Amino acid sequence: MTIGKHLAEFGGLPAFDFVEPGSSAGAQQPVARSLPAADSVAWRVGVDSYDSQEPWTDRFARFVSEVDTTAVRSLIVGCWTDAYDKGPEPVIEALVAAADRLPALRALFLADITYEECEISWINQGLVTPLLEAFPALEWFGVRGGQELRFPAVRHERLRELVVQTGGMPADAVRGIAASDLPALTHLDLWLGTSEYGGDSAVEDLAPILTGALLPSLKHLALRNSEMQDEICLALASAPVVARLDSLDVSMGVLTDDGAVALLSGQPLTHLSSLDMHHNYLSAAMRTRLTETLGAAGVTLSLSDDGAESDIDEDDEDDEDGEVWRFVAVGE
Repeated sequence: MTIGKHLAEFGGLPAFDFVEPGSSAGAQQPVARSLPAADSVAWRVGVDSYDSQEPWTDRFARFVSEVDTTAVRSLIVGCWTDAYDKGPEPVIEALVAAADRLPALRALFLADITYEECEISWINQGLVTPLLEAFPALEWFGVRGGQELRFPAVRHERLRELVVQTGGMPADAVRGIAASDLPALTHLDLWLGTSEYGGDSAVEDLAPILTGALLPSLKHLALRNSEMQDEICLALASAPVVARLDSLDVSMGVLTDDGAVALLSGQPLTHLSSLDMHHNYLSAAMRTRLTETLGAAGVTLSLSDDGAESDIDEDDEDDEDGEVWRFVAVGE
């Protein structure tokens, strides 16, 4: 699986592309420029990944001059030029410098980049926490790309949803997120990825998240897209945070019967409204067991992508010289 489409919405608002003058996203011919109300959309500001005629910072400067930024509630940073080779430091600096002109901003996503623009594990990132420091009223924050990602521990009073999507999340970033004090956070979604693409964390790095001590409001936890999905499930089986969750997501990773058995053998999960396990390597017998135990208790289960008996093709589980190779949903 790859990320082939841009975000359709963010922060509860539909996405709208702020494009070059006289053009419209997807249009073949110049069109009359018509902009929506500043507070009615999630504005996406991005440029071509290759040979862009306008640097991202220039396009953002036009955005600030043409849109009533005092009313902007949601902002999506799209691609910057050569994202596979250059980090977002100028982008972050421009956003921080414009913080006083974005007083209503509540949702910010950094690097809404598709695989055609730059594969997720080739997106260069950097130190992203200055954005949280510059926008203390932010409620939604998302980041895509793990290469050189830095996320030291922070405290943020208002943040409700944090999403970090990677094909491999550095251990330092995982530890920083886990150690962050986020009292209002209700939704945490981490794509941990694989060691092949820089995902060198261990389950122990997640310990502060699993205790929930710094996340008193957490209701949805997603620890997914991981090659250590079974180990994560074993840790979740006795994690204090699970007892107060509404939903749990361990999807998109290398989840086998061992991980599912660990979950079923641990603390009760019947209080959950949903358990997402799609993209997995579960046997038919285990799927039946999950359905008969949790499904019958009212937990909404997601076991496969399209309702098929298994959502893993034979090509996704290779057997070479007796060794089985399994893959996360989003790697490169």
